[in-house]
Amino acid sequence: MNSTNKSKVIYTILAWTISGMIFFPILWTMITSFKTESEAISATPSLFMFEWTLENYKDVLARSPYFEHFMNSVIISLGASLLGLLIAIPAAWSMAFVQTKRTKNLLMWMLSTKMLPPVGVLIPIYLLFRDFGLLDTRLGLVIVMTLINLPIMVWMLYTYFREIPHEILEATRMDGAGIKEEIFHVLLPIALPGIASTLLLNVILAWNEAFWTLILTAANAAPLTAFIASYSSPEGLFYAKLSAASVMAVVPILILGWFSQKQLVRGLSFGAVK
Repeated sequence: MNSTNKSKVIYTILAWTISGMIFFPILWTMITSFKTESEAISATPSLFMFEWTLENYKDVLARSPYFEHFMNSVIISLGASLLGLLIAIPAAWSMAFVQTKRTKNLLMWMLSTKMLPPVGVLIPIYLLFRDFGLLDTRLGLVIVMTLINLPIMVWMLYTYFREIPHEILEATRMDGAGIKEEIFHVLLPIALPGIASTLLLNVILAWNEAFWTLILTAANAAPLTAFIASYSSPEGLFYAKLSAASVMAVVPILILGWFSQKQLVRGLSFGAVK
């Protein structure tokens, strides 16, 4: 075996090992969801040799309005992603094609806001939401999810737009196209893979957001992250039921990621190869 083949084998083994380490907690959670509570907290838990049961899923569905939480997650994540695109596309366009000497500083400032701990702005946001009647509302969470993920959306779209040759847009301007025609008829079709991956990534980020959903919701607008947290009580953790709730919350977004992985990879690698 030559050195090239050895390298391929080593990288393959390494990739499968890392993938297994990442997937193992998900597998463990799925398996635990089919155990009884006593088996779930056993000092010597078995991975497969136990009495499989669906009682945890039945109890979760009987105790909580799962489908209401599910619809809240869908509406909030999609709403925040679409609203974010409406803001991020023109912002990224202006920074990519109408640059000034402050553009890079502005981009770095936007990215630096993601480094701010959410608890640092908790009190002002909570008070604003209280005064405007946005607590425990879908609209309130859509606004929050849009704002916290907007820097990432702008950065991603800016990167994609920068890979588009300026000559194409200059040609459309010479033909008399305005800004609206330039964006909708030229820029968006070319950058569609990047826009789609940005949308999908933002849906995933909004779906998995837990901090703000637990702070700003109670019952009416609670998404699946709050649904999972409801299985942590002062009496203790119900590991099997918590695992079942986690699986029911994670599976929809895993399915979305599975079916859209080609689009995600294509969009994330947009412009990487010339």
